[in-house]
Amino acid sequence: MNYPEAKKEYKHSSHLVYSCQYHIVFCPKYRRKVLTEEIAKRAKELFTRIAEENGFNILDMEVMSDHVHILVDCNPRFGVDHIVKLLKGKSSRILRDEFPELKRKLPTLWTRAAFISSVGAVSLSVVQQYIEDQKNV
Repeated sequence: MNYPEAKKEYKHSSHLVYSCQYHIVFCPKYRRKVLTEEIAKRAKELFTRIAEENGFNILDMEVMSDHVHILVDCNPRFGVDHIVKLLKGKSSRILRDEFPELKRKLPTLWTRAAFISSVGAVSLSVVQQYIEDQKNV
């Protein structure tokens, strides 16, 4: 899947203007290399559908044999942790039903852990400097 170059956009909702992007990484249980090409393709379809159904955007995504990278844009009220739980929970159930070999190889598809990092348009040091400069205004 080729995604267009992501641009920083601000979204509006009731009493809130936001731009929140997160880099999410999660792995199959025991970091097993079970995400074959066919399973990876189906996982991407599922992740895209889950995003559409729940009102967040996937800006970029790659499913490797032993881990998944997803770049999401979401409303901060929705919560990135909630997004990870949705992606892992719904995809696990469907993938394990459609690919019985996953049930034989793993007790559960995904580990409970995930890596989440916010993605900003400016660096942390720029924000810190901006806050410091406010004292002198």
